[in-house]
Amino acid sequence: MGAYAENRKARFNHEILSTLEAGIELKGFEVKAIKSGKCSIAGSYAVPKGETLWLINADIPPYQPNNTPTDYDPKRSRRLLVKREEVREFIGKQKSAHLTLVPLRVYNKAGLVKIELGIARPKKKHDKRETIRKREVTK
Repeated sequence: MGAYAENRKARFNHEILSTLEAGIELKGFEVKAIKSGKCSIAGSYAVPKGETLWLINADIPPYQPNNTPTDYDPKRSRRLLVKREEVREFIGKQKSAHLTLVPLRVYNKAGLVKIELGIARPKKKHDKRETIRKREVTK
C-alpha cells in the first residue's frame, strides 16, 4: 500500500490516540489526480455534520486543467464514507475530551482511495519541545 499523500505535521502537532480508515467520495478526475500524486492534506481536518463526516480543506488540483469543469473547486468539502457507529462514537469522544479528526495519509487499498484519520488531541508547546529533543538525541 503506497501512500499518495502524507500529513507529517499532524504527528508533530497532535497526539494521535487512535486511527480510523475511511473512503472518500470523489469525482473521476479527482481519483486520477490523487493516483498521479497531486494531492495535499496538510492543513485539512474532518468534521461531523449530522451522521456523516466531511473532509475540509484538502487540496486536490485537477488532473488535466483544460478538461475539468469550469466551476471545479480544488478545496471543496468531500464526504467521508464511514460507518454510522464510528461517527457516533467519535462525536461522543469529541464532546467529552475536545478531540479532533486529523487526516494522516491518503493511500491505495485494493484499487480504492482510502484516507487514514487520526483521533487526536493537540499537543501543548512543551510537548512539542520534548518531541524535538527526542528526535535530536536519536540522531
